[in-house]
Amino acid sequence: MENRTKLALTAMRKILRTTELNAKAVMRETGLTPSQLIFMQMLEEGAEQTAGHVAGRMGITQATATALIQKLEQSGMVQRRKGEADRRQVWLSLSERGREVLAIAPDGVHAKFNEQFLELAEWEQAMLIASLERVAKMLEPDASDAAAILVAAPELSH
Repeated sequence: MENRTKLALTAMRKILRTTELNAKAVMRETGLTPSQLIFMQMLEEGAEQTAGHVAGRMGITQATATALIQKLEQSGMVQRRKGEADRRQVWLSLSERGREVLAIAPDGVHAKFNEQFLELAEWEQAMLIASLERVAKMLEPDASDAAAILVAAPELSH
């Protein structure tokens, strides 16, 4: 294996290890996963928001947001309210318990990254984003592997 490949893999392992340790610390302190904590932090930023709005800002699917909301609502962290003009619309806000938990939550890796990332020059931010997106793309499952499953098997003749 090339030395640069080893260096890249070592850096990725460090990132994964750091985020894993952070996730454990967040869970120990708050009982929340990092995703749940980030979702709540986005709700803390202002007035009521829809699940779709928060999902879009987090870059997650509506289904993932729904699962997060259900868990947060069950634990008393989030409140739902039906829209007055459109009853299909659901507005979300933090409960008092949710605000209390956020107050004791450790800053964690995401906050540290955000703080340091914002200090970078714009070109450095763009370069880092491009590099991380490229790594994510490199790690995606091969689409051609998935396509083979959808191909119908030839019928056997008797």
